[in-house]
Amino acid sequence: MNINKIKKIEIENAIISITKVNEDDFICLTDMAKAKKGDNRAADIIKNWIRTRTTIEFLGTWEKLYNPNFNMVEFDQFKSEAGLPTFVLSAKQWIEKTNAIGIISKSG
Repeated sequence: MNINKIKKIEIENAIISITKVNEDDFICLTDMAKAKKGDNRAADIIKNWIRTRTTIEFLGTWEKLYNPNFNMVEFDQFKSEAGLPTFVLSAKQWIEKTNAIGIISKSG
């Protein structure tokens, strides 16, 4: 996987990184979350965002369209639990369990 930060854009006084992976561009969710609530809360914001039913449905729809190796069984399990108070999901878990390609999770 060839990963290169290609540029930064400014949106409402926040600097957001755009990374090129192979031929695809990815917008940095962490930068957007940091702009909303600061560095120390970014991971919590992303975890709360990814666990909602609308986000799970959006991500699942995107993966069904563009990812032939998407694990529908795991997606259906996440979808059935999404929105419940006990449901917790990280981007890394989403990627590992569903073979997702629309989100990249890396530390640092």
